[in-house]
Amino acid sequence: MSQVNVPPSRQSDHDRRRRAWVPTIITVVTIAILGSVAVSMVTDWLWYKSVAAQSVYSTLLASKLALFAIGAVLMGTVVALNSSLAWRARPVFASAAQNSAASRYFELMSTHGRRIVIAVSALAALISGMSLSGKWAVVQLFWNSQPFGQTDAQFHRDFAFYVFDYPFYRLVLGFSLSLITVSFIAAAVAYYLSGAIAFQAQAGNRITRSAQIHLASLVALFLVVRSVSYYLDRFGLALKDSGLITGLRYVDIHAHLPALEIMSGVSLLCAALLVFGVVRGGLRLPALSLIVMFGTAILVGGIYPAIVQQLQVKPSEVVKEAPYIARHIDATRESYQLTTADVKDYAAAAVPSKASLQKDAGTLGAVRLLDPYVMSTTFSQLQQIKGFYSFPATLDVDRYELSGGTRGTLVATRDINLDGLDPALRNWANDHIVFTHGFGLVAAYDNTADPAEGKPVFTESDIPPRGNLKVKQPRVYFGESSPAFSIVGAAKGASPTEFDYPTDAGATGQANYTYQGKGGVSIGSPLMRLLFASKYKDANFLLSNLINSDSRILWDRAPTTRVQKVAPWLTLDGDPYPAVINGRITWILDAYTTTANIPYAAHTTLGEVTIDSLTGQPMSQESVNYIRNSVKATVDAYDGTVTLYAWDNKDPILKAWSSVFPGIVKARTAMPAALISHIRYPEDLFKVQREVLARFHVKDPRAFYSGQDFWVVPNDPTRENSSQAQPPYYLTVRMPDQAKAQFSLTTTFAPNQRPTLAAFMAVNSTAGPDYGRIRVLQLPRSTTIPGPTQAYNNFESDTAVSAKLSLLRAGGSEVDLGNLLSLPVAGGVLYVEPVYVRASKGDGFPVYRKVLVSYGNRVAFEDTLSQALGVVFKGAASGAIDIPATPNSGTVKPSASAQLTAALAQAQAAYNAGQAALAKGDFTEYGRQQKRLAAAIAKAAAVNKAK
Repeated sequence: MSQVNVPPSRQSDHDRRRRAWVPTIITVVTIAILGSVAVSMVTDWLWYKSVAAQSVYSTLLASKLALFAIGAVLMGTVVALNSSLAWRARPVFASAAQNSAASRYFELMSTHGRRIVIAVSALAALISGMSLSGKWAVVQLFWNSQPFGQTDAQFHRDFAFYVFDYPFYRLVLGFSLSLITVSFIAAAVAYYLSGAIAFQAQAGNRITRSAQIHLASLVALFLVVRSVSYYLDRFGLALKDSGLITGLRYVDIHAHLPALEIMSGVSLLCAALLVFGVVRGGLRLPALSLIVMFGTAILVGGIYPAIVQQLQVKPSEVVKEAPYIARHIDATRESYQLTTADVKDYAAAAVPSKASLQKDAGTLGAVRLLDPYVMSTTFSQLQQIKGFYSFPATLDVDRYELSGGTRGTLVATRDINLDGLDPALRNWANDHIVFTHGFGLVAAYDNTADPAEGKPVFTESDIPPRGNLKVKQPRVYFGESSPAFSIVGAAKGASPTEFDYPTDAGATGQANYTYQGKGGVSIGSPLMRLLFASKYKDANFLLSNLINSDSRILWDRAPTTRVQKVAPWLTLDGDPYPAVINGRITWILDAYTTTANIPYAAHTTLGEVTIDSLTGQPMSQESVNYIRNSVKATVDAYDGTVTLYAWDNKDPILKAWSSVFPGIVKARTAMPAALISHIRYPEDLFKVQREVLARFHVKDPRAFYSGQDFWVVPNDPTRENSSQAQPPYYLTVRMPDQAKAQFSLTTTFAPNQRPTLAAFMAVNSTAGPDYGRIRVLQLPRSTTIPGPTQAYNNFESDTAVSAKLSLLRAGGSEVDLGNLLSLPVAGGVLYVEPVYVRASKGDGFPVYRKVLVSYGNRVAFEDTLSQALGVVFKGAASGAIDIPATPNSGTVKPSASAQLTAALAQAQAAYNAGQAALAKGDFTEYGRQQKRLAAAIAKAAAVNKAK
């Protein structure tokens, strides 16, 4: 085969054309990247402006850009300088390059050396700048540090040094070491490529004099910085987690601490020897200095501490470590706010007295019978109204002042859920312009069920809203499941396009609405439409004729997202909850300031300790050893306004961030009274504290070392195959030293590896002087009082209970067991577990039917709590317990639509149960279900006629 030769001129033309495309492609890619960044920055600025937090964005942007510039300029300049020096100092004799393995690169470097140096320096600068810009929080806290007023036991430094200063010093040292290391590598490579370092060369020509001096100087500088780092590492020992404790142990003080001091001095000595040796000529002294450095590190930093640990500590570890364990215990209890926890012995009597029951009438009258998790399905069936509305998987618990006094409630917003739309209705206009918001807040009493049907008794319900909570603005534009973005607003006088709520009035069966709030950003101009079309990569912003000059776009609408953007320095609780504040639905969020740099305090991984059987989204995997609920945040569900209030004015970390972002956090005194009445103790903080208290209630160092008295949070027995912790519960309880029952957050503890009850813990969740006070009732070690798991097993194994449950499960019904509540009552422990029944087929939903109660060795399974308490307390309860009946005042009669929905659901459930009985040949049960079906149909007909 003959070979076709391309003429040189044609080849060069082709190469020139190909090379001409390279800058074009680079330019296009650069413009695209810069354009995307610009769009993101502009839309972010507009978002922050819409929530009056421009200062947050400008501070964030300025901090990151400044650090990026510092990191990029320093890294780029120093690397370029060292690379250039190395290349300029290349040997003048040709053989050095020709005989080296890098000879083939020599010509490339000679031709394009400057471009290569610039490219390498630019890449290093880019990486360094991006890395340093991510440390903006460390730098800002350093410049705005605040004193803690507490010092560590070893170095006597204020905690502010460890929280604010130490991370900054580590950042500076780490950046310096990276700068020197990258410069050394860049210079060494340049020397190698130029032939100044030639591993294959003749003896005496291995490395040029200039290369020796240059590289040795960099190594010496590295050792100087490492010397400072060794000195700083001494303070890091106070933060080290060694498994047994956090902070300095015996071996740290007697071995590691002096070792670090020695290593700091040896590093300086070796740096001096290295420079001295190179200046004098020869490599023996520099090599010897490095050998001394590594040898000292191994001997003093590794072998000697191991000897001390093995020969001095291990034979009598508990004696040697006791003083440091005591430091660890004290620091941890202080850091997690457990020093003021009131721990009292609790005998847990098995037989109550009439007087003690009378004292606890408030607790017994407020026992929550509606499980927030189980009742979510019931709320959906009775109050969803339309398929495109939804309720959360677990309802929230709150309380309201109503005509009957303070009443516990289950609450949830009726949020929009686009996934519930008929697929035929899913299009861009419906998803983003028509179905824009949820509607209303639903609330039911948590200790009451309808005596006839077992359904919740609502105090706020239906569409339009009806109830006692006085909701003036029911629309939810900013909710937990709001669409990614919605376009709202219209010109004055224009026909509304947003679906508002279903109605029987009018031909369309729906009421429409036009958003009147201040939330979001105007999108009416062509430029703004182009901007957001670029942001979302969506041409419909430009093509849709439903967008007008008065349109506004709402995005980043979830309450947690909005608060996190306004305050990126806060760690947020995983459970925002809605409340009616002055007629408006308002989201309340708890926010924390955290750090992992408190000396001697134990570390906790938030994501591990905040997950339980009901937590779908735990906190981040952040490791902390200090946490404060420093901020309470609110988000208006209609206009998205974000407001932050300082809840813990003494927190130094909050003070530091308030200095960084002045004016963002309002004073606690600015909180409206209506908001304060709905403040509750944060659930995630309580989970962290209970996990820590499970070990750190033990104050004696020897007992702590053995771990025999540690507690555990029991697993939730009511969830099948659950190996996760029982969640804490908001309950109204009276602790022994309290005059009356208070809204509290509660949990139980079990001894390690035992099913009995070890302790009961409650924290007052009502805003006031007693808010946040932790009370712990500690049972005797020899107690036989069952823990939650054992109490649950006692219910299941009781023959009478088992028989009644079997009856409930007959006839096509299923039984759902509610949360198992533990309550300190009358000197003992009362367990209460509501029982719900639902049809196993169709749209059956759980309704309250019975309640399981145990006290001491007695178990009751009755229709009402009063009946069950009468059984377990027997004679002592006579005339002592006053359980409120279904409230009349404050109760909202369901609307006709809600009554019709409920009646049809009952009819469906009865039909399904009847079919199941017929299939089994159970004609008696079939006849009973047919009667239920007829009654439900008659009720539906009556309601429909009334409408």
